[in-house]
Parts: sequence; C-alpha cells; structure tokens
Amino acid sequence: MTQVKKHFFSGGLKGAEAAFGEQAEKYGIVETTYAFEGQTLSREMNLEILSEETLRKGDVSMEIVSARMGRRYAQADKIRKVFQVLFHMVNKGCQVFAIGWIQDDNTVKGGTGWAVELGKFFNRPVSVFDQEKSQWYTWKENRWALDTPVITQTTFCGTGTRNLSDQGKAAIEELFKRSFAS
Repeated sequence: MTQVKKHFFSGGLKGAEAAFGEQAEKYGIVETTYAFEGQTLSREMNLEILSEETLRKGDVSMEIVSARMGRRYAQADKIRKVFQVLFHMVNKGCQVFAIGWIQDDNTVKGGTGWAVELGKFFNRPVSVFDQEKSQWYTWKENRWALDTPVITQTTFCGTGTRNLSDQGKAAIEELFKRSFAS
C-alpha cells in the first residue's frame, strides 16, 4: 500500500513555524512557505512570495479580527499582511496545528490566535499546544479538550509563537513522530 504524500504549509518564521518545518523536512514532507515581500524568514522551503492581489484574497476587516479575538491591534497595516498570510496557510491546510497559549476567552494569544480562529471558522481540525500547561488541546464541540493529536490530513499547516519553549519544540517533534514514525 502506498502512503499518500503529505503537504505542509507554513509562514517560515522563527520559533514554532521553523520547528514545524524542520520536522516536515526530516520526515520527507513537501513544505511550502508563504510570505509577503520584505518579510524576514527563518525557513524558505518552496518559498512563495504572495502578491498584493493574492494577499488581498485573505483580507478581512481589522474590526472583525478585533471583535473575534477580543483585542485591538496597534500596528494594523503590518499585522494585516501577517493575517493575510495566515489565511492562505489555513486555506491550504486541512488540519491546523499551533503552539502558543490558550487564553481564558478560548482564543490563542497573538497572531497565532488568528490562524486558530480561521481554522475553527473553516471547520478544520485545530490543535494547540499550550506552552504554559505543557499540553495539547483540540477544539471539539466548541471547547478545548485535552488531546494527543496526530496528523491525519493530506495537507496541514503549523504556526505559533516565535518564543518557542523547549516543551513546545518537543511537542512538535513528538507530533511528527506519532504521525509518521513506523
């Protein structure tokens, strides 16, 4: 039986995205990195610089983002492009993995939270490793449930904090090992 080839989508930023990419490479998974012109990246595997026109396809009102996330963003123009890249990652990835911190309002801290919210909105399986609790959670029945996720979809994306802890890095390594080591 032939294993279906997997495809990983990322933003190539330092921290969690770079660690996800390193594991994808280790396991022979095709990786595509989305970015915008002028963005500083840690990984550039199959780099696709998204044009202004393509970025706009992932545009959403910052008022909607602020309302959904329950917070305001000071540098709206800069964060808008990051959110647009996240849209393209989640749109291509049928499963979403993130490393960060789940907050009391069930959102995830920082820009990572927008990828998680998009994953929920698109009805994708979404799993977050909470670095404070050192535990994976998956969004099920409108709440976070403790879980030990596995990569099951043909396409998936990984994102998260730039401040990746040793536990977060180990969680990514264990996720790939659980999913692909035979």
